[in-house]
Amino acid sequence: MDKADIYELLDSRGIGYEVTEHPAVFNMAEVSAIVLPYPDANAKSLFVRDDKRQNYYLITVQGHKRVDLKAFRRTHHTRGLSFASADELMDILGLIPGAVTPLGVLNDAERSVQVFLDQEFLAEPGLIGVHPNDNTATVWLQAEDLVSLIREHGNPVHLVEI
Repeated sequence: MDKADIYELLDSRGIGYEVTEHPAVFNMAEVSAIVLPYPDANAKSLFVRDDKRQNYYLITVQGHKRVDLKAFRRTHHTRGLSFASADELMDILGLIPGAVTPLGVLNDAERSVQVFLDQEFLAEPGLIGVHPNDNTATVWLQAEDLVSLIREHGNPVHLVEI
């Protein structure tokens, strides 16, 4: 699914959303240089794999947070973790580095990627900002709607404290 497909899906499901178009951004430093309407709801996502390349995880947190992969591993009882390669990212989620988003999981044909979403996104106002499978825009929607879309697709979603 590309950006247009994501918008079409959201429209077809009657999910309310708002779009902020912006220049392509590849990291949080570049994101901080653009004006976003809901900066506290902006998300960053990490696509990681275990050391056997058998399990893949998408970890999504608020943009200002850091993710300690060693602590994540201990808390969630995974094998050693490292970032997935650009090839793995493209093969599994159909995304390029810098465009990692939970919406990319909708491209996971095997439904093998486990999603870990920072539960703080569900607190009022419940808004989350993610790329629509393209890093030239941010789509703002209710975190509960995002979780529902991913679960309906068949990927597990874990709401966790990160």
